Amino acid sequence: MNLSRLDLNLVLALRALLEERNVTRAGERVGLSQPAMSAALSRLRRHFDDELLARTGNSYELTPLGVALRDRSATACDLLERVFSSQADFDPTTETREFTLLAADYGAAVFGAALARVLHQEAPSIRLTFQHPAPSVEENTAALLSTVDGLLMPHGVIDGFPYVDLHQDRWLCMVADDHPEIAGELTLDQLARLPWAVYQRPYDAPAARQLSMLGISPRVEVSVQTFQLLPHMVEGTRRIAMIQERLARKAVRSAAVRVLPCPFEAVPVQEAMWWHPLHTQDAAHIWLRQKATEVGATLKGHGPDDDMSVVQDAGRAPGLL
Repeated sequence: MNLSRLDLNLVLALRALLEERNVTRAGERVGLSQPAMSAALSRLRRHFDDELLARTGNSYELTPLGVALRDRSATACDLLERVFSSQADFDPTTETREFTLLAADYGAAVFGAALARVLHQEAPSIRLTFQHPAPSVEENTAALLSTVDGLLMPHGVIDGFPYVDLHQDRWLCMVADDHPEIAGELTLDQLARLPWAVYQRPYDAPAARQLSMLGISPRVEVSVQTFQLLPHMVEGTRRIAMIQERLARKAVRSAAVRVLPCPFEAVPVQEAMWWHPLHTQDAAHIWLRQKATEVGATLKGHGPDDDMSVVQDAGRAPGLL
């Protein structure tokens, strides 16, 4: 397609029409009169050779192509906004800007909280927003990264995009403080035999893949969408869970649980921030990456390799590290 012949205003009209499913409301949303929006819809129908919006009674329904274009048009609008808001210079002390990072609760709680503290001190007008990554992150990485400022995710899930390493973490096993069958060290037999509470999005939990390589298929009783719920799903049960040590320091204080070393060599978590190449030369994004690198360096200096207290002290009293 020759983009020079395409009116990019139609992208805004397309998004509004597909999301509102009403010509009048779509026109109000983008500042066009009802006749002008009707004309835009006619042009879009000719371009795609599809009705896009099909009348059903007194309302409109999306055609199959309209459904497919709804998310694509939103992504295109977000991408265009980011392209045309790129800057050659950036002063964090005076600029007003929002940075959006995709992150599971682990990344937001461990790295994101530390980054937010730095931005609070150095860039008071900067807003930081965290969103959960969509389940399609592996298949649709480029589209997702093009509309945000970064993705917090460990290595081993995506590849082929620029990144900066942040910090390393290790996996620990977590059980109830009063577990009737586990007094000291865990065994592989117990991992295979006892029920589990797991984080349900496998692309964020490579520990599950490590268990499968040992021939262990966890008997899952509970699955949750956040790592920070795992202590509460383990407390008072016979279940086992795996949790990152940095998050265990924050999470187990609220539940009567203890953490133990894994009875196998679990591959460490290497957390990184990934971004789309279109952001590489943007001054604001360069500053964000510099801050991310600095924050990651502080975490590296106070990481699990330097402190085993979360494991050593876990059995002293219920719910305490």
